[in-house]
Amino acid sequence: MILSEEYLQDLFDKTFPQISSAAGCAVVLEGSIAEGFGNSSSDIDFLLIADSDADLPTMPSLLFVDGRRVEIRTRSVRQIEEQFSAVTSDRPGTAAEDLLNRCQRLLRSYPLRNPELVAKVKGLMSYDDFQTTARDWWAHAARQSIRYALTLRQLGQEQEAAAWTEAGLLQAVKSWAAGLGETYLEPKWLPEQLKRIGDHPLAARYLTLASLDASGLDAAEYVAAGARLTADLGVTGAEPGPGQITVAGAGAVTTWQTGERVHVVRGRQDVFVLGDRAARAWRSLVFGRSLEQVLAAADAAGAPQAGPLIAQFMRFGLVRAAWQGAGPIIPSMPLAAPAGDVTPPPSTARPVVVVGGAAVGGEEAVDLVPVPARRFSAAAMTLVWSNVLVENAREDLVGALDRAQWSVAQLSARRMVRFALRGVLSAHAVNPLPPDSEVVRRLSLLPAGADTDEIRAGAAELEVLTIASDDEGAAALAALDGFVALVRRATGADSFPSSFDSADGWRQTLEIGYDWLRLGAHLNADLPIDEASDLLSSGGAQPHAASA
Repeated sequence: MILSEEYLQDLFDKTFPQISSAAGCAVVLEGSIAEGFGNSSSDIDFLLIADSDADLPTMPSLLFVDGRRVEIRTRSVRQIEEQFSAVTSDRPGTAAEDLLNRCQRLLRSYPLRNPELVAKVKGLMSYDDFQTTARDWWAHAARQSIRYALTLRQLGQEQEAAAWTEAGLLQAVKSWAAGLGETYLEPKWLPEQLKRIGDHPLAARYLTLASLDASGLDAAEYVAAGARLTADLGVTGAEPGPGQITVAGAGAVTTWQTGERVHVVRGRQDVFVLGDRAARAWRSLVFGRSLEQVLAAADAAGAPQAGPLIAQFMRFGLVRAAWQGAGPIIPSMPLAAPAGDVTPPPSTARPVVVVGGAAVGGEEAVDLVPVPARRFSAAAMTLVWSNVLVENAREDLVGALDRAQWSVAQLSARRMVRFALRGVLSAHAVNPLPPDSEVVRRLSLLPAGADTDEIRAGAAELEVLTIASDDEGAAALAALDGFVALVRRATGADSFPSSFDSADGWRQTLEIGYDWLRLGAHLNADLPIDEASDLLSSGGAQPHAASA
């Protein structure tokens, strides 16, 4: 830990009167400070364990005590037993990331009150077993990311393939590190985890290939080198080979043609209309064929160089790539934007529809006919949440700069940019969001305009910034603050409160979120995080705050 036990005990003594129903609970410190990674901006994360079978809230309460931000979570022994059981019973690599994170934080926590009860609940799961679970979980994500990168490279999407290779390498090295006991999930602390592991040839190779820009390779070379290193890190099943990737159908997708116009209906609610060249590429698809065969068929059908169009079909979930003998390739980025098929902004073509079919923007267009109500509310909730995450990432950046943790600062700066761009995309009804590695490039989904053009230019510059000194850190923080201000003006969020500076700022944030959550719940829309349901059931109040 980076703080003394005496300080933590005193801080909890001051926190205790502000918590309802805390008597008799065991108390542990969990999170980055318990791991030894934290800095001056890190939360003090207390978990209270009740020796009962009660159903305690998932959502934490955020308090401000003695100049520190204190997060309070509660779990009963029954809930802990259930979360350990769920993690071990899921198929390898498929456990919910929040569940895995809660188990890891508890197993690596530091006891402050009632150590006997703490030892009892920690004894419900072997840490060796958890290491294996975490290693396999990250390996599953890495395998899918590298497979998808290889798919995109074959479709001529080399920059996107490199971005997914970067994600897959991070996941592969997290798997390798978990096998060595470094199981903390949050990727922003990977530099500190590798420092604890010490000098190792595989870690050195990863640091050389951690990003395309740092590698000195072109995009195609980078994807190939990433696939080799992924295998050397112990992640099997993503080795490239001829005929390995096939094209497969996607569930709940149907094709409807009116006159010459082709419409593709996804999930009974989203209608995509295809331009003439996109329609020829779509008609040429034969499921089960290798990607090489599919591209050749598209060429013969009058849609040469159809790779980018097929990649667009895949992004939108209209078709899938599959790995020979292993099923669909479904990449995801743990602890990033939730996985899901990308939905672009609604078409601006007018009229929306004529006798021959929906209006379309061009020969290669894959246009979405205007958005339904449920998606509108989901996008609005995500817009609010993206602003909260921007505030959180900024706190991480300030803390990292304070401690001269340059690698952590650079990761935090990138998160701040990407979270802000989640808001830009959400404001244009993009929901679910693309993965974080693609948000800069997926700004191409937005219509041209003074604000969006300026945001694109700013994002491209900030995505490659480096922080290795106090001067670079100060310049980066100023540039990021300016960029966030620009994004917020463009998305109507210029008066968004500073969520983590004070109790009043957090109260205002909850009020904004609660208004949108009520609409989303009425429409049965997806919530941005599971904990939002606790905010709904509490009527907009924090679940653990003591009454006045």
